[in-house]
Amino acid sequence: MTDRPRSTNLTPDLSRVSPSARRTLLGHSAACIWLTGLSGSGKSTVARAAEETLIARGSLAYVLDGDNLRGGLNRDLTFSPEDRAENIRRIGEVANLFVDAGIIVICAFISPYRADRDQVRATVGASFIEVFLNPSLEVCEERDPKGLYAKARSGAIPNFTGVSAPYEAPERPELELDTGSLSIDEATESLVRLLETRAIL
Repeated sequence: MTDRPRSTNLTPDLSRVSPSARRTLLGHSAACIWLTGLSGSGKSTVARAAEETLIARGSLAYVLDGDNLRGGLNRDLTFSPEDRAENIRRIGEVANLFVDAGIIVICAFISPYRADRDQVRATVGASFIEVFLNPSLEVCEERDPKGLYAKARSGAIPNFTGVSAPYEAPERPELELDTGSLSIDEATESLVRLLETRAIL
């Protein structure tokens, strides 16, 4: 993305509704649960299972998914390193708005670069929870739910994370899930338990 000049005439319009007032209304605190991992690691599956579980408990939760955002808000972006960074920056800003609204937002993105995830953490603040889905590359490739690894191996997809583009694993995630050995229910249970431990629920 080409840098564009920023307006110098912006004044943030802050809400008069406090986080505690939103917690009283919703019965829980806001959170940004950031699921990161290779394609096929189970991010979307775990995100949807967690969303369903939280809604069933009476919590307001919503999933932001990579393909959905790239099909709309970020459809102008490629998979170059620069556009990947801009993709995650935009998503971080959207996630921060959800957090401000008191929602538990579950973000499912490969987000391969550590600096980009750290930037989202800085944007969202203490509500940011990084969850590393960490099955082996072999497990991800065996699943290959969209046939992407096969295309990447053949050269049909350039800059594919884990094959022809790097993935920088989190160094200190709040939670790490080996979704190669855990069931979806077990992974979801671990995630919900973390939210309880952190007094979000």
